[in-house]
Amino acid sequence: MAGGEQHGRDYLQRHRLPELLHRLSALLLYHRPERPREFLIQALERVKAGKRGEGEYPYLMDEANLAAMFELLDVVGQGHITPAQYREGLKTLGLSTEDLQFGDDVNITLDVFKEEV
Repeated sequence: MAGGEQHGRDYLQRHRLPELLHRLSALLLYHRPERPREFLIQALERVKAGKRGEGEYPYLMDEANLAAMFELLDVVGQGHITPAQYREGLKTLGLSTEDLQFGDDVNITLDVFKEEV
């Protein structure tokens, strides 16, 4: 791989731009606004405000959606899922699993799932 290409990839990863673009695309496809450019600008403004603590970060899923997703992962109704199930759930949502701190012996409850996602 050429040095310039690797430098570009490093830049994108360092600033987490692939995740941001994936989330923006998911929001766009989920809401399907009449004015997509305006919608994306507003979403980016909400991201910026959310990072400053001045507003709510734009989420694709609400708590009811997260609870339903958790129930799908917790197929036997134990009230918890494994880290492997959690990772797969995050991948399904298009979220990064790179920064996960859970050991394989931990059980993840609905409350933890909601907070982390």
